[in-house]
Amino acid sequence: RLDSALREGGFASEFLIVQSNGGVMDVDTACRLPVRTALSGPAAGVIAAAHIATEAGFPDIITGDMGGTSFDVSLIAGGQSMLAPETSVDFGMTVRAPMIEITTIGAGGGSIAWVDKGGLLNIGPESAGSTPGPVAYGQGNTRPTVTDANVVLGRIDPENPIGGKLERLDVEAAARAIDAHVGAPLGLPTTEAAEAILTVANSRMAGAIRLVSIERGFDPKRFAFMPFGGGGALHTGAMLADVGIGSAIVPRYPGVTSAMGCVIADMRHDFVQTINATVATLDRAALGRFMQDHADKGRAMLDAAATRFEARELRFELDMAYLGQTHTVPVALDVAVTGGTVIPPTTEEIAEAFETAYRAAYGRTLPGGVQRVMNLRSAVIGKRPKFDLATLAPQGGSVEEARKGTRQVHFGTAWYETTIYDRLALPVGAEIEGPAILEQADTTVLLDPGLRGRVDAYGNTIITRT
Repeated sequence: RLDSALREGGFASEFLIVQSNGGVMDVDTACRLPVRTALSGPAAGVIAAAHIATEAGFPDIITGDMGGTSFDVSLIAGGQSMLAPETSVDFGMTVRAPMIEITTIGAGGGSIAWVDKGGLLNIGPESAGSTPGPVAYGQGNTRPTVTDANVVLGRIDPENPIGGKLERLDVEAAARAIDAHVGAPLGLPTTEAAEAILTVANSRMAGAIRLVSIERGFDPKRFAFMPFGGGGALHTGAMLADVGIGSAIVPRYPGVTSAMGCVIADMRHDFVQTINATVATLDRAALGRFMQDHADKGRAMLDAAATRFEARELRFELDMAYLGQTHTVPVALDVAVTGGTVIPPTTEEIAEAFETAYRAAYGRTLPGGVQRVMNLRSAVIGKRPKFDLATLAPQGGSVEEARKGTRQVHFGTAWYETTIYDRLALPVGAEIEGPAILEQADTTVLLDPGLRGRVDAYGNTIITRT
């Protein structure tokens, strides 16, 4: 119905829908395979983050998408997001469709802070959402949220709420709610109670980052952190300190990063075929037929689309394990294509690729172990044109012109006189020393004491320790 309405309204381009694998598809494909849209919203943000960070010289990043209800974390290595063959959702249900690996926790700006019967401070999973929203919104909620803590500590300007829909934020109401629900049960004054809320929230966020990095064998020190969503950039300093990440990159427009991903994403079609054979007994000819079938189907789907592609790409990988193991590792295959015909790899090439992938994942191989191929996974990708991110960069201006004033902001155990800047007015190359706050319509960027922010050629803010 939406596609028809758009065409009746004069929309002449192709209407595309984002998939959970980080690609886009046409309406016909979405109607036939609606499961591909599951969790596709967060996936779009990861795709945009990968493109923005790679263009800026940061191919290895950990993303943190903080909205009103959740904090979504994903890891990107070498400019490529991690793809999971299946994902578990609520109630233990497994969705067997390729999805970008995203870890989600209930720690968004609207997540409610509460003290349990044992005297422990908790954040979420219940959220105030956008309606009624945080207490400071003045729309009926009486329980404090993460956003209320940021407001009370001066990190969010009460006179200029992001989004522009509210005239001002009620700091006093937020403080009363924090006192009643957190301060009184814990015996803390307002400021310390607000800091406690952020400490717990930041700890949970840091835990999610460790889950996608350290616990999977990645050293977070070699990654940059990219916060986006409306609230992510308020917590950058805490993530650098708590996890040990070396730097951060805040995109030009964090609040609309997921929407940007819809524009950037390539068209992608994934296929899976069960093989279930040892490498020694693998039928190479049959494998080649499966690969060719996937390639032909994917190309036909790209041909049927009205989208213009700059290039096309075929990717093949195998799910493999040693005989007796229940877990598999993805094994990328270097496959030749001649005149549209896929040349399948030899069993020797497959065995070598498996050992390389297994050693990269676990640091060793199992000499003498029988290698087993479980599944063939294929992807046919149509590369869509990308817009030049440099067009988002500021044109001219000066640091002094971007300076809006100062206000008292609380960091840790003390109040600091903090300079406030219009972030979008800062010129390329500008360097700002923390404590400072960079404000714009869709987010607030917090530079803690000891941090420095620099505007790069694309208008991103690169945050490092001083």
